[in-house]
Amino acid sequence: MDPTTQSHPNCKRSQSVDAAGLSRWTSRLRTVAAGAAVLLFAHIHAVTLSAQPAQTAVSKPDSLTAERVNATAALPGDASSEPLGTTSPLTLNQLVADALRENPQLKSTRALWEAMLERPAQERALSNPTFEYNAMDVPDGGSWPNTEEKRFMIEQEFSWFGKLGLRGRVATKDAEAMQRDYEAMRRDVIRMVKESYFDLYGVQLSLSITRAEEDVLKRMETVAMTKYSTGEVSQQDVLKAQAEISMLRQTLYDLEQQEAILQAKINQLLNRRADAPLGLAVTSPDSTLDFDLEQLFAAAEKNRPEIKGAQAQIERSRAERDLMKKEFFPDYRLGVEYRSFGSNDDMMMFTVGLDLPIWHNKYKAGVREAEKMIESNEAAKEAAEKQTAFDVRDAQFKLHTARRTLDLYRNALVPQAQARFDASEAGYRTGKVGFLDLLESERFLLNARVMAAMAEGSVGVQTARLERAIGTDLSPAADNMDGDEK
Repeated sequence: MDPTTQSHPNCKRSQSVDAAGLSRWTSRLRTVAAGAAVLLFAHIHAVTLSAQPAQTAVSKPDSLTAERVNATAALPGDASSEPLGTTSPLTLNQLVADALRENPQLKSTRALWEAMLERPAQERALSNPTFEYNAMDVPDGGSWPNTEEKRFMIEQEFSWFGKLGLRGRVATKDAEAMQRDYEAMRRDVIRMVKESYFDLYGVQLSLSITRAEEDVLKRMETVAMTKYSTGEVSQQDVLKAQAEISMLRQTLYDLEQQEAILQAKINQLLNRRADAPLGLAVTSPDSTLDFDLEQLFAAAEKNRPEIKGAQAQIERSRAERDLMKKEFFPDYRLGVEYRSFGSNDDMMMFTVGLDLPIWHNKYKAGVREAEKMIESNEAAKEAAEKQTAFDVRDAQFKLHTARRTLDLYRNALVPQAQARFDASEAGYRTGKVGFLDLLESERFLLNARVMAAMAEGSVGVQTARLERAIGTDLSPAADNMDGDEK
C-alpha cells in the first residue's frame, strides 16, 4: 500500500481541530462586525439627535432625566412647542368678545328682544280715528255727488282709563322676559366658549408634552442600543423602545383629533368656517380665586337671568290681571259731525258712544286665568331659585375638586413619578433594573404630566360653569360680584 494514500489517525485529528478553530474565529468575527455596525448606527443616531433644536441639544447625553426636563419645559405659547397649523396666540378675552359679537344665535335673540322693545309704544297708542262722509238726496233728479245734504263725521275711540297703560306694561314685561332670555343665552355662549377654550388649552399642553416625550424615548432607544452592542442586554430592549415610539405617535394622533374637534367647535361659536385657523391657547385658568358658598348664593340670586326672567313673568301676569279687571268697564267713542243742508243752515253735532260689557263671565274667566298664571310663574321662580342653588353648589364643589386634583398632580404624583423614573434610569444603566421597568416608569411619568395638563384645563372649565351658575364673571374682589347684567 502506498504510504501517501494511507490515513493517519493523528492527521485526521489535526484537521478536525483546525476546522473547529476556524469556525470559532468566523463566529467571533461576525459578532465583532455586528457590534461595530450597531455602534456605528448608535453614533449616527446620537449625531442626528444632537443636530435637533436646542430643546434637546442642551441635554446631557448621559442623563435621560435631564432630557425629559428640557423636552417638557416648553409651555403653550413657546415657539418650540407650538402645534402645527397655529399662527398666533389665542387669548380668552378676545375669543369671548368675538363670540359675543358674531354668534348667530345670540344675534337672533338680541334682534328679537329689540323688536319686542317696540311693542309698548304700540300698545299704549290710541287706535286710528275714523272719518266718514255721507251724501243724501232724492233718488230721481238728485245732484250726485254734490247733493243738497252732506255729512262729515270724525270719531275717536278711547279705552277705559288705565287700560292703555296696563297694556303697555304687559308689553314691557314681555320685552323684559325676552331680555332675560337673551342674557341667559349670552351667559351660555360665554360658558361654551370658555369650556372649549380651556379644553383646547389642556389638549394643546398635552400635545406639547407628548411631542417632547418622543425625544426621551429616542434617547432611551439609544441607550438600549449601546447596551445591546456591548452584550449587556438583548435586542428586545431596542425593539420595545421602537414600539413605544410608535404607540406614542398613535397617542399624538388622538390628541390632534381632539384639538381639531375643539377648534371646529370654537369656530362654530364664532360663526366661522369649521376649518378656520386658530392660534395657540395661552390664557391659563386662574386657580387662585375662591369665594364663600353663601357669597356665591347671594351673587347668583342677584344676577341669574332665569330668576330675573321668572320675576318679569310674575309682574306681567299681575299687569294682565289688572287689565282683565278693567275689561268690566266700557270703552267709549267721541265724535263730531258736521251737516250741510244746501239752502238751509248748516248744523254741527257731538256724538258719544259706549261699549256694553255685559258678558261678565268672559271677563271673570280672564281674571281667573291671570291669577293662575301668577301662581304658575311664582312656582317657576321658586324652581329657578332652587335650580340656581343646586347649580352653584354643584359647580363650586366640582371646581374645588378640580383644584385639589391639579394640586395632587403637581405636588405629589408628578414628583413621585419623576423620582421613580430617575431611580429606574439609574438602575437600568447599572443593570439592576430591566428595560420593562424603565419603560413602565416612563409611561407613568408621561401619563401623570398629561393628566396634570388636562386637570389644569379642567379647572378653567369648572370655573366657567360656576360663572354660568351665578350669572356673572368671577372677580378677584368679592365686592365686585354685584352683577354685570343690568
